[in-house]
Amino acid sequence: MLYFTSDFHFGHENILRYCNRPFHSVMEMDEMLINNYNSQIDNDDTVYILGDFAFNNVIEYSSRLNGIKYLIPGSHDKFKYKENYGELMILDPIFEIPISGLIDEYDNNRLIVLCHYSMRSWNKSHYGSYHLFGHHHGNLNSYGLSFDIGVDTNNYFPYSLNQIETKMKTLKPIIDYRKKEN
Repeated sequence: MLYFTSDFHFGHENILRYCNRPFHSVMEMDEMLINNYNSQIDNDDTVYILGDFAFNNVIEYSSRLNGIKYLIPGSHDKFKYKENYGELMILDPIFEIPISGLIDEYDNNRLIVLCHYSMRSWNKSHYGSYHLFGHHHGNLNSYGLSFDIGVDTNNYFPYSLNQIETKMKTLKPIIDYRKKEN
């Protein structure tokens, strides 16, 4: 299965207040996020994490999460990278990280553009591609076929590809040139 999420902010005490998260402590938040994640994700699932993973203990947190994890760095991810495999970078081999901070993922013949930040236009946005982002913690409305997939927007769970496709059916493309070409 394919999953998407963002903005765990593991170990970040102030995020409780900034985002009005319903936890009494950062330890309680971290444990709930890990439990929610692992209740959905198996070791052979692929998960795209769109930034703001952890403020400390990155390896410890990542090692507790199931799946093959790809990280697109966010505004709070201050990791040291080492280059490997040409277009990918590996972080202490716990994450595979794209150099550009942007990934185009194809699934079910649908282009999905992934970035920590929201964009008003993205690759093939006028041809029905999706854009998933984080960073805004549910405080930015969807635009075209894009929306915030951070944990704050899904009861602190990752989104499955099926949930993404269901949500996208409720949204309208900015412009859809596919209809004009027919």
